[in-house]
Amino acid sequence: MIAIIDYGAGNLRSVKNALEYLKIDCIITDKTQDILRADRLILPGDGSFGYMMESLGKKRLEKPIKNFIKSGKPFLGICLGLQGLFEESEESPNIRGLSVFKGKVVRFKKGKVPQIGWNKIISKKKGIFKDGYMYFVNSYYIVPEDDSIIATVTDYTDNFVSAIQSNNIIAMQFHPEKSGEAGIKLIKRWLK
Repeated sequence: MIAIIDYGAGNLRSVKNALEYLKIDCIITDKTQDILRADRLILPGDGSFGYMMESLGKKRLEKPIKNFIKSGKPFLGICLGLQGLFEESEESPNIRGLSVFKGKVVRFKKGKVPQIGWNKIISKKKGIFKDGYMYFVNSYYIVPEDDSIIATVTDYTDNFVSAIQSNNIIAMQFHPEKSGEAGIKLIKRWLK
């Protein structure tokens, strides 16, 4: 069973719909026991870094998420679910992320902000990612300290890291659940 974490994000239903389309058993939950019992965990996200981290804190979900990740079971972060894995964000100064990885989240300095629409991801390591177009809605992007976790990059005025892969963790800035057939194929590869 896959648990989709509910902290109040708006894209929960679209993630659940994508999994149900693939006939995958999943639940939307904010319960610790559901998270720890799950075979796989998805942290989707939209809105602001600060709102997400404060909501996770109020629901006491930070520790269960970190414990799930430490268990070695597959974890998928989408959009803010990627950003929240890092230490801090320019969007919400003085609010700590989950700090699973060292690094920060910074705002685009050039171009139209937010970036909204289709953009190309370019794979940088062997894994589930393939070059192609995915759907983005973001004003911020991650700057990881460890380059070895970088799975894809995308050009938006400059190259930025659009996905990471490290052991059991896969996380992406784009929305596979809103990226049509390419996104569904990506989710299928993660499920395998």
